[in-house]
Amino acid sequence: MTETDRTPLSLTDVEAIARAAHATQTDKAGRPYAEHLQSVAEGVRARGGDEDQIAAAWLHDAVEDDALTERRLEEAALSRRTKDIVLALTKRTGEPPEAYAARILATEGALLVKEADLAHNANPARLAALDEATRKRLTEKYARMRALLGLVGE
Repeated sequence: MTETDRTPLSLTDVEAIARAAHATQTDKAGRPYAEHLQSVAEGVRARGGDEDQIAAAWLHDAVEDDALTERRLEEAALSRRTKDIVLALTKRTGEPPEAYAARILATEGALLVKEADLAHNANPARLAALDEATRKRLTEKYARMRALLGLVGE
């Protein structure tokens, strides 16, 4: 059966898979990780993202966080575009930020998802729950990535 022979997963199905894959994870502030995924998906929707991008938002950290294998992602009934966006957003061990940003910029649809991810990660209310050193380090990291991606404002 080929990718096009299968009924694609609905966004509800993708959300359920993402929630299950990250069920035991928490963010740096100790909140359920699924809250971050939901915020990124909502951010993509608010920015005019399409279903492929919203699905990728739900799954954007799944491979990187070992919640889903790359093989399982490839076997899922998702569009090629969704899979490509998820893979573009998956950081590789030891990868320089410049190479990561270049891959995002080279993958159609990935920048919008990363923009929503960075917006939620850099949310002052979310950062306020962290200790000062972590807050400072992450604020600088997110600002650098925004600059590498050519994202200004927001």
